[in-house]
This record gives sequence, C-alpha cells and structure tokens, in this order.
Amino acid sequence: MAHKHFRFLGVVAAAMVLTIACGGTSGGGTPTKTYKIGLVTDIGGLNDKSFNHLADLGLEKAKTDFKIQGDVKESKSGDDYIPNLTDFATKKYDLVIGVGFLMQEAVGTVSGQFPDIHFAIIDGAGTDAKSNDLKHPNVQSLYFKEQDAGAMVGTMAGWLEKNNKAKKNKHIIGAVGGISIPPVDHYIAGYKWAAKIEDPSIQVKIGYSNNFTDPAKCKGVAKSQIDAGADIVFQVAGGCGLGVLQQAGQSGVYSIGVDADQKDADPSVIASALKKVDVATYTAIKNVVNNQFQGGALTFSIANEGAGYAIDNLDVPAELKAELDKVLGQIKSGALTPPADIPA
Repeated sequence: MAHKHFRFLGVVAAAMVLTIACGGTSGGGTPTKTYKIGLVTDIGGLNDKSFNHLADLGLEKAKTDFKIQGDVKESKSGDDYIPNLTDFATKKYDLVIGVGFLMQEAVGTVSGQFPDIHFAIIDGAGTDAKSNDLKHPNVQSLYFKEQDAGAMVGTMAGWLEKNNKAKKNKHIIGAVGGISIPPVDHYIAGYKWAAKIEDPSIQVKIGYSNNFTDPAKCKGVAKSQIDAGADIVFQVAGGCGLGVLQQAGQSGVYSIGVDADQKDADPSVIASALKKVDVATYTAIKNVVNNQFQGGALTFSIANEGAGYAIDNLDVPAELKAELDKVLGQIKSGALTPPADIPA
C-alpha cells in the first residue's frame, strides 16, 4: 500500500509541474499572450490631425480589441527613424510599424538586421538607398489608392465651379502638396482629373511647400493660389497643410482636408479626402495577433472601404450628392479608374 501511496503522490507532483510549466492557473486556463506593438511616427508627429494621428487611432482600437501592449515613438527628424525602429526590434516587439513613405529606407535597413521581427510600413516598402524594394519576407507594405479619395473631392470642387456654387466661380482651384512623393501626387492626380471631368474649363494650380510640419510654409503657397483666383484649395501636406485650411478661412474661400476628417481644423473646410490609415494599422496588428502575417503588399482603396471622402460645413445640393454617389459607385465597380500620375 505504501508503494501505491508514493506512486500517487508522484503523479500529482508531475501534474503540478506540468501545470506550472504550461502557465496554468488554479482555474485551469492558459493566459493569452500579450503582443507588443511598436509604432514609429513620421516627423509630422501625433498631432498632425492626419496620417500619424490616424495610425495611432488604429493602434488604440487594437488595444481595445486584442491583448496587446502598444507603444509609440515620435520622430522629430529623419535621423530618428532607424534608432526608433531599432529600439522596438531590439526589445523583440511582435510588430514594428513605420508611418510614412519617408521611412522606407530605414525600414529596409532595420528589417534586414532583425529578420525574426515583423515590420509594417504605411505608404511604402522596405527599400535600399536607391528606393529598390528589398522584398524582405518580414515586411508588410500598406499602400493606398489615394487617387480614389482625391477624385471624390475633385468631383466636388469641379461641380461647385461648374454650377457657380463656389465663392468666386472663376473656374480656378488649387492643391498644396507637402513634398512631391507618390502618396501626395496620387491625391493631386485624382483631384485634378476628376475636377476636369466635371468642368473641362477649370484651372488647377498645384504647388508644394517642401515641408510636412510648418503650417506657415503651406499658408504662403495657398495664399499665392488664392490671390491668383483659386476659391477652393486642397491640402495634401500633413501638419503643414493645416496652414492651407487657415489661409482659406482668412481669405473667405473653401478648403478641403486630407487623410482624416478635418472639419474641425477650420470653418472653411467643406470636405476631406479620407485615407483610412487607422484601418490599415489595425489590419496589420490583427494579422499578427491571428498569426496571419504575410510579407508583401496590402492595398486599401474605395473598393475595399480603405479610402473615401467626408462632406463638412456645407449644405450639399441634391444634384451634387447624386453626382458624388454616381462617381463613387463607378470607382468602386472599376468603371472609372482615377490616375496615379498627375495629368498634364
């Protein structure tokens, strides 16, 4: 009987060791892993009311829906990209997200040094110094068809000019970009293309501030366009572009925001071209949590609800709403394809 007693105690002890080793609790459950997600902003920072802000919103939603630890590092200059990405990777974060096209080379460098860490980048890929995609299997690129959203607000601007519903009705509109990079130019391409379809006589003035952070620089570009007759100006310049919206308000003309719904930035804002960076960020995190991460590209557009537009501070005529609905449906179905390159 003694041998049986010791044998029973041995089985119990082994079961207890196994339970502890598996992370079990007295309730018999196994704790879910806490995933660590690191977000590195571009130089615009979290207060840009644009794509950095939206990326953070996507992270916050993921915190609510999943068991994750989400941390953010704000880049003050391009020199911060590699150190910020590296810090998360060194600490073995499950996913490191870079926000912005300008971070491509940094993501290419750091993802090559840490092949076991998952990376995602908004608006780009992990590239070498010559902008060649290194196609690292641990990098997921999150792209957008910004031209889809640009086309929607271009349709609106062109319709208002054609139907004498703008401020000056001189058939002149403007677009102020930050730096001439693909995501910025895609927006402007769709905007100009759609505006000219609505109003073939329209002039579209395009300028760049070469800056994404200083509102004063964008304000100056917007003023020159408004002084030349533009009575609708579209900002595609992140935090710098807030100066475009402010100048429109001061000059008594209409403005159009970008990325997020910017209706609260200035009363002059009548619409915003939406780029759902929050959806893309959330999707990348969800893929890691669900063990579905794959290197390569995901593209967000009107067709998959990753882009769109918002109407703000404007009593929209039924005819304009019908036109916008028609164009949206045609883009969604593929009957209309806004160009990625700015038309001549």
